[in-house]
Amino acid sequence: MPRRWAMALAILLAVVGLACKRPTSGDPSPPPPPPPRGNLPSSMAALGDSLTAAYGSCLAPISCPRNSWSTGNGTQVNSHYRRILEHHPAIKNHGRNLSVPKARAEDLAAQARAAVTSAAEYVTVQIGANDACRDHIDDMTNASAFRTEVNRALSVIKQGLPNARVLVVSIPDVHRVWEVGRSSKVAVRVWEHGVCQSLLARPSSTAAADVARRKAFRDRIIAYNRELAAACAAYGPRCRWDGGAAFAERFEIIDLSALDFFHPNAAGQNALAEVTFPSRFGW
Repeated sequence: MPRRWAMALAILLAVVGLACKRPTSGDPSPPPPPPPRGNLPSSMAALGDSLTAAYGSCLAPISCPRNSWSTGNGTQVNSHYRRILEHHPAIKNHGRNLSVPKARAEDLAAQARAAVTSAAEYVTVQIGANDACRDHIDDMTNASAFRTEVNRALSVIKQGLPNARVLVVSIPDVHRVWEVGRSSKVAVRVWEHGVCQSLLARPSSTAAADVARRKAFRDRIIAYNRELAAACAAYGPRCRWDGGAAFAERFEIIDLSALDFFHPNAAGQNALAEVTFPSRFGW
């Protein structure tokens, strides 16, 4: 091919290539994000105990609220707060974790008052494990007293935040901690230092008294959950019960903190967030 024809062909191909290439200056803008969903809250507060405080989930024996199933803003747990934030940016930096490790039902009203002062539009309530986890089985809070304290806290919310939506979460099946950890020598050694002795004392024993004690513990958790469900129903339509989702969650030992083999680690917190998020049952 003559040299001048080769050069002409090269120029022609270059021109065609430029014509086919979409000009960057004319690129359409990416589609806008979906508009905020109007039914989502712009603020929230979490009430509860060490479970909601995400105690031990940061590999240290302290609260780790960034990993909380409720208001956590860290990257390891897709919390209720983060799920809402994805569709409703107005909630950013408006999630308060008011839960306190070792809190029992009698401590819930004080947390509820703090939620009122924060004007939360969405309040999660999780309480009860510490009412059952005592040094001795006879020290457990009775179900009637438990209900009285839960009612007192919910009354504070209803009076102070009449338009807030409330989610009451069932107590996980704490008895399963013993089920999944009793064959682990490490877990058993940790439990000997005093973790939830009404359930975990003498974890390897098959004596009738110890079997009966563990059953009484689980029965009390079930009784508490009945009272939580009833208290939420009595609250009215702005309260939603999780339907026992947290109690039904079949966690494994890998979902527990290696510090105490009792509290959920980040994976356990993530699982709890998944099964309790209100979109799963109508919100």
